[in-house]
Amino acid sequence: MKIPCELIVWYILPSIRRELAKELVHNHKLTQAEVARRFGVTDAAISQYLKSKRGINKELENSGKYGEFKAEVERAAQRIMDGSDIVTETCRVCEMIKRSGMLVRIYEIHTGLEAPQCVCPEGTS
Repeated sequence: MKIPCELIVWYILPSIRRELAKELVHNHKLTQAEVARRFGVTDAAISQYLKSKRGINKELENSGKYGEFKAEVERAAQRIMDGSDIVTETCRVCEMIKRSGMLVRIYEIHTGLEAPQCVCPEGTS
C-alpha cells in the first residue's frame, strides 16, 4: 500500500520543483546552476525540469486548481528571492496542495482507495 507521503515524493515534489525552477529561472533570472545549488540537485536535473522532462503530473495539472498551485509557487519564488529558503517554501506549497484537496485526488487515482483522513482537507472526508 502506498502511503500519502510516498505519493508526495513521487508526484508532488517533482512538480513543485519543476514550477519553482521555471519561476526562478524565467522570472527571477537566476541561473540553472544557482537554482540547482539551492535545490541540492544537479544542473542537469534543473535542465530537465525546465524542459518538462521531469516533474509532469497530469492529475495535478488537470485538478481544476492548478492556477492556485501556480500562484502559490509564484509567491514562494518571491519569498525565496527575499531570503526564505527552498525547504520552507517547498513545504508551504505542499501544504497548499494538501489543503486544496489536490492530494486527495492524486491519492485516489494512484491507489484506487479512498484517501485517509490525514490527506483530507479540514472539514472533509
